Amino acid sequence: MAEKALQALTEKLDRLIEVVSRMAPAPVLPPDFESADCFVWQAEDGVLVPVPRVNRVELELIKGVDRVRDILLDNTRRFALGLPANNALLWGARGMGKSSLVKAVHAHINRNKEASGPLKLVEIHREDIESLPRLMTLLKQSVHRFILFCDDLSFDQEDTSYKSLKAALEGGVEGRPENVIFYATSNRRHLLPRDMIENERSTAINPSEAVEEKVSLSDRFGLWLGFHKCSQDEYLAMVEGYVTYHDLPVDPQVLRAEALEWATTRGSRSGRVAWQFIQDLAGRLGRQLKD
Repeated sequence: MAEKALQALTEKLDRLIEVVSRMAPAPVLPPDFESADCFVWQAEDGVLVPVPRVNRVELELIKGVDRVRDILLDNTRRFALGLPANNALLWGARGMGKSSLVKAVHAHINRNKEASGPLKLVEIHREDIESLPRLMTLLKQSVHRFILFCDDLSFDQEDTSYKSLKAALEGGVEGRPENVIFYATSNRRHLLPRDMIENERSTAINPSEAVEEKVSLSDRFGLWLGFHKCSQDEYLAMVEGYVTYHDLPVDPQVLRAEALEWATTRGSRSGRVAWQFIQDLAGRLGRQLKD
């Protein structure tokens, strides 16, 4: 009787172990950083997914931002060489090439072999910022150097994940790993909405310290690179640059008139609007655009 009970218990335990083993997450394999130069962080699974083909434009095609382009390129070049460099916040007008510039600078440095080894680009999504310390722990174990990139970064009311960003960039015990630099783009210079800061000021015991904590988030970025709306001449230069690069056969006067009409119908002039016009133009001409 006792043997049957023991056997039944053993069988139940075996079934339980089997169920638990199926529910347990699969072991996370270390990332193969040789498989690509660009990766996307999937926080839920704790893995870096390689991106073999990156959506980007050539550095020389990014017009109207010459000063910030040169600053970011120089900062990234120094980082790639193992020299001191700053985290960078690219803020300002929509569609003016903030994220495009980050990807173009990364590609430019790798193409020209300006470092001892390939520089890696890792994108982290805004909603995964709380996992930033975990990602940095993973990256610092590698011999490679990484641009950690977050596009369209900002924080809303009741959002406390900005504290994870502050700690990971500079304020933690370990600080930022030596082989990681953080680049972010945002439409806001201070990343946090004004009403969020004002609310902290009105409810805090020490208003100045509360506001300072939130504003100091932007201070973690040594470089603040501003992007502003472009002029008509800058917009046309973007269009002409794309036309030349992609060998599109179009009369200059027709090109100018159509490009300006396109911008008027969109209600704005920017690098994004210029690129959308080029896609429309190439389609009408029956021409493929270069990768």
